[in-house]
Amino acid sequence: METALVSRALMMAINLRQPPKGLLHHSDRGSQYASHAYQALLKQHGMVCSMSRKGNCWDNAPTERFFGSLKREWLTGNIYATREHAVADVREYIGYYKFRRLHTTLGDATPIEFEKCA
Repeated sequence: METALVSRALMMAINLRQPPKGLLHHSDRGSQYASHAYQALLKQHGMVCSMSRKGNCWDNAPTERFFGSLKREWLTGNIYATREHAVADVREYIGYYKFRRLHTTLGDATPIEFEKCA
């Protein structure tokens, strides 16, 4: 992964969600996230950088949980004719995950419902 790719993804997220200053941005210790350019982008938008501790797999547990659910609940056994079909299917799951899937750790709310109440 290159810094330019994650920087574009971050800008897409900023433009879409318009997060408040002080947002905690968590990532692993990859060189693209630790780069001066990416760190400057976070600072420019008032985000606080949080990185995984070296060798600590628990720091990324929520992300790993999401990808585990995606694979287990949605992708198992699927074969896609094109990359575009696969991308569209993953996007559909993300919509389901955010707006319809109930999460017991959020009091049986969806992530969007939980975020609105927070």
